[in-house]
Amino acid sequence: PTNGFLNSKWKADYEGISRANLVLKTVAKVNGYAAGQKENVIAQARFLRAHYYFDLKKMFDKVPYIDESTTDFNQPNNMDIWPKIEEDFSYAYQNLPGQQEDAGRANKWAAGVYLAKTYLYEHKYTEAKAIFETVVTQGTTANGQPYKLNDNFEDNFRAATNNSAESVFAVQAAANVDPNGISNANNGDMLNFPYGDGSPFGCCGFYQPSIDLVNHFRTDPATGLPYLDTYNDHPIKTDMGISSAQDFTPDQGTVDPRLDWTAGRRGIPYLDWGIHPGNNWVRNQAYAGPYSPIKMVYGQAAQGTEGDGHSWAPGSGINNNIIRFSDVLLMDAETQAQTGNLARAMELVNMVRARAANPAGWVYLYKNPDKPTAGFSDVPAANYKVGLYDMTYFSTKETALKAIYFERKIELALEGHRFFDLVRWGIAAQEINTYLAFQGKFTQDVRGGKFTAGKNEIYPIPQRQIDLSGAGGSPKLIQNKNY
Repeated sequence: PTNGFLNSKWKADYEGISRANLVLKTVAKVNGYAAGQKENVIAQARFLRAHYYFDLKKMFDKVPYIDESTTDFNQPNNMDIWPKIEEDFSYAYQNLPGQQEDAGRANKWAAGVYLAKTYLYEHKYTEAKAIFETVVTQGTTANGQPYKLNDNFEDNFRAATNNSAESVFAVQAAANVDPNGISNANNGDMLNFPYGDGSPFGCCGFYQPSIDLVNHFRTDPATGLPYLDTYNDHPIKTDMGISSAQDFTPDQGTVDPRLDWTAGRRGIPYLDWGIHPGNNWVRNQAYAGPYSPIKMVYGQAAQGTEGDGHSWAPGSGINNNIIRFSDVLLMDAETQAQTGNLARAMELVNMVRARAANPAGWVYLYKNPDKPTAGFSDVPAANYKVGLYDMTYFSTKETALKAIYFERKIELALEGHRFFDLVRWGIAAQEINTYLAFQGKFTQDVRGGKFTAGKNEIYPIPQRQIDLSGAGGSPKLIQNKNY
């Protein structure tokens, strides 16, 4: 409860809510709107308010609800706010246009997806499915592109392809527009670059992919399918305990190519920065393992436009995707499986896997290892193999959901979805304790950790907020169970 980061998160979300409420109070006083403009402004504000409340709900569960009509801001947290979130997203879905003047603004289809996602979190699968089906076939981005998967997985994490046809809703980032800092850049990832002797980045080696996560990308050499239950029995070779000066040959077994756009690993090209040297680019292998994050790192050739060095640690111009279309396809697949359409669920998952299987989107060795910015050869950097599912894996709801859950982990790894997925699926304690037991054999960061069912599914209400709610009397905010 006294963790300062949780208090900062709480304050940031309520600041967003406050601004949305201010817009809603102000818009009623303004005249002279063009036709449809007022409804657009109101719907955007309600979309954003729902977005922030969704964030609070999934983290803290019971939170105080404040809207534009609230005059006493010291409200209790004794109500379920899902219906309020539904109302705002539903209004936005009905009133936002399909296209907006700016690519980063919420549009009708982003609101529809978020409403369906809300239903999904509430286990209202039939309601969610109806919206997902409409969005998948009719939805467009705010700049008018019909939703589709990008040709290459990597394009979701490059500034040059921000606001692509796969981007449903993203936090916008712009590099090098503020000479005094990186406030307009993606500064949330400023600590998540390779760090150490010889690293071309300033900081700091955080947010490392785990050994357990990397093992999920192993594929069966015959089928190209993942090992849904036994991935850790087929581990991907690591350089744990091996210095960068010592010889190391990367794993030669078959892997999903999304691995090398997700985790930087020894012996594999790290974008166009050079072959990842292993330990020299890792803060402390013994503490958190041998891998580096890569998804939100800019390339060397693009650092002048995508990188932002106006702070002690780098920012970037890479948008932070809140929802992208592959996420939508997999959520749709989940609702199809939950409501009995197993063939359609498989088809949707295979759409995501087919993109990964396309060699055009793989990582390749450099043409000239001494000059990585000179381009890539036609030699794959690893033994990539991805296969598509058949109905054997989708013969029952249970087997279908297992494949869907696994696909979400590898497709959306390190994008902030996994923990909340596990909670809404009701398997957080089982999955996380299994992870902690395995990962703790290798790294200190999680050793001895334990997930307590009935407690750790949600975060504690920040004690600072409870104290503030009691000014002049008893606190109105009630702490979550078991904290």
